[in-house]
Amino acid sequence: MVLARVIILLLLLSAAVSFALFALTGQERYKRVGLNIIKGTMIAGFAFFAVLIVQHLA
Repeated sequence: MVLARVIILLLLLSAAVSFALFALTGQERYKRVGLNIIKGTMIAGFAFFAVLIVQHLA
């Protein structure tokens, strides 16, 4: 449980760094990478909470 939270936090932090690099350099690839990280993090977060809800219902 703690490990999943740490991984999600690190992913969000890496997306923030990517967006900061985009703001500093203006290169589109950093924005694209940041958006991909955010999408993956959101999917992983939803899956994590779905598992918790299913475990709570069972």
